[in-house]
Amino acid sequence: MSVMRTDVRLVLILILLGAGLISPGQSGTSKKPDIKRQLFHDYVDKEQKNALKLDGKADDVFKISNDDDINYFITQSLTKKIDQLQVSIETDTASDHSKKVSYLRGMEYMLKSFVSRVKARRFNPSNWPSIMDLYETAMKKDMQRESIESLIQRNSYEVGNMIISSGAFEKNVARQAARSILLLKYLGQHPDQTFVMMKDNFEVPFRDSLITAAAYKYPGKLYDFAAANNRLGFAIRKINDPLVKTISKMATSGGSGQAFFPFLDNLVKGRLTFEEIDAVKNDEVKYYRLLVKTRIDYVSRTIKGDTIFGMADLNARLEKKATGVFIRTINGLHEQQDPVRFKILQQLNAQELYYLTVSGENEIYTSSYTRGVYPIMMSKIGNRGDSLLMSVGFDRFKKFIKMAAGYNTLNDFLKSFPVEKQAESLMTAFVNGLERSSGLEDGVDVADSYVSIMEHNKPLANYILNLARANYDKNSTGSNQRGVVMYNLLHKLFLSADSTNRINLSQEFGIPPVYNVAYSALANEKEQVIMQVFFYGDEDGKGNYARFIPQFNNANWKLESNAQWVKLTSTKGKSIVIYANKPLNEEDGADEKAQNELGQFLDKNGLSPTIVVHRGHSYYAPYTIQHITPAAKIVFLGSCGGYHLIHSVLDHSEDAHIIASKQIGKGVINDPFFKLLMDKLRNGSSIDWIPFWNEFKRSAGTVEGFEDYIPPHKNLGAIFIKAYNKQMGAQDEE
Repeated sequence: MSVMRTDVRLVLILILLGAGLISPGQSGTSKKPDIKRQLFHDYVDKEQKNALKLDGKADDVFKISNDDDINYFITQSLTKKIDQLQVSIETDTASDHSKKVSYLRGMEYMLKSFVSRVKARRFNPSNWPSIMDLYETAMKKDMQRESIESLIQRNSYEVGNMIISSGAFEKNVARQAARSILLLKYLGQHPDQTFVMMKDNFEVPFRDSLITAAAYKYPGKLYDFAAANNRLGFAIRKINDPLVKTISKMATSGGSGQAFFPFLDNLVKGRLTFEEIDAVKNDEVKYYRLLVKTRIDYVSRTIKGDTIFGMADLNARLEKKATGVFIRTINGLHEQQDPVRFKILQQLNAQELYYLTVSGENEIYTSSYTRGVYPIMMSKIGNRGDSLLMSVGFDRFKKFIKMAAGYNTLNDFLKSFPVEKQAESLMTAFVNGLERSSGLEDGVDVADSYVSIMEHNKPLANYILNLARANYDKNSTGSNQRGVVMYNLLHKLFLSADSTNRINLSQEFGIPPVYNVAYSALANEKEQVIMQVFFYGDEDGKGNYARFIPQFNNANWKLESNAQWVKLTSTKGKSIVIYANKPLNEEDGADEKAQNELGQFLDKNGLSPTIVVHRGHSYYAPYTIQHITPAAKIVFLGSCGGYHLIHSVLDHSEDAHIIASKQIGKGVINDPFFKLLMDKLRNGSSIDWIPFWNEFKRSAGTVEGFEDYIPPHKNLGAIFIKAYNKQMGAQDEE
């Protein structure tokens, strides 16, 4: 048994004396237990010592908290309590050898579990005293052949699971009932794991009820399990519930089941039949029309208070069809005459074109919108913006307004309202109510729109500025902290867009500098600036790489190469090191492997890129972003629509200055940017974005699409996210 503090040992000696397990002349040295169980006691003692060492000291005190009381109670449970239980087990006359061994092995298991879980930070040590108290009570009941079900019922899952998982009570009459109770407790905390747990606990009596409840929360998960050819799949298909039956029918309808899923709610409620969907699912245009019609129906019913099943699946499929069938087609025909390029759009009505716009934000080209989708949409609605928005129930109108502002069609759109007050009301709704929105998307849309509006319609910009201030006052009066933060940020951001106001956003919001990146922030302790460039192995990626490398074929740079990446090192001026993976074959994943191995090399050598560059299509950008670390201070997304990925970048590096295009990323624009950036860094210059951008514009500003590139100091959406997170974090800390 373990070594303990003096006062605890004295108490235990008295206990053992009373039990007759030690004699007074032994000075605290315990009499050995039955030789058949000595080894199991030794195992417990060993794990006690391992547990006590978790705090970094091999002593008899467990100190893991600043609270002395907590440390004391955990220590007592790891030492005195376990020693007492070992004595109780040995002195119990009602239990045979086998049962006593099971109790000892149960304690050994729990101690091992305690050690491993505390190390992995998956267990709160303060729960340990409760676990040991429960184990003692359960052991006493089990010794008397009594049920331990009530004990498991009234304790938490974490505590109860430790007891049952110990294996000490496998022969208790309540073993199966206790496992069922724990299963319910676990699924109460993790309902998304219902189907996985049912697969491993198939015989529980409440199986069908749990499956049905989970089906209404996670219909997509049910679909996957209902399709399985196993006991659980068969059981799911037998459940007599309308939602479960509908999903089961989809899951067993061959390879086309997912095509029905966006219409789940209407199928369940009898508003649509499988046959009606089946008639259009193989026709891309007719299927897209049904998706749009269903979305408008769902939005209308949601406003009335209906609960819609499968809305997320509808949205995902609508976006996939909008981009994959229509937007990529017209983008790909950008060199064709407009009648040829936009022929596919002529068969769509105004509402269907509207959803192309709001679903295709990340991919639609400027010319695809301004020369195709927008004018055709407006012509099909009789050039009435008010009619268009009413026909879609004002669904996602904030996103539409943001895009119209970004493409400079907002003025035209607002002029299409027959009554000026209607347009004013629309913009009021655009700005108002952000405190009630979920997430930050609506706030970012408002922030992103302002610069474009200010450049093309100053009276409207002033109106929006005043709305932001009025909403700030309203939320202040109503003590809505989220609203206060959001509208204060927007008001200051809008003021900062006019340089004459001299708003210092860093000081206002407590965020890192917005207008510049200090050279010292980019250089590491060796005074090196590390930059990483991501290339991909398709034809465009190989072309980008072929243009990139020659920029460094001069006396200012030295090139080193291996099979997977190149290293470019400056030979004059400050130390700049660029690592770029080679655009190897994408089909066998060689480019991804090169990126991963380069990343491992950088990690191993303690090299953290402070500049990250993506050179590839938009659909590759998420793979680049997942490699970004908090060290990144400048992130350049050279893909089409990279601007729309600011949320993802900031999730990885909250201080990043992001440069990206709203539309087409072009090598003839990207390459001058890198040249200028490298020249500045080799000279040891900090990057001041306003003069930098003016200089950049002189070299690439005449290229079509340059204006779609947004510099960090004008990326109000990114600044809004940074400042909001900072401000709300500060509020949480108070």
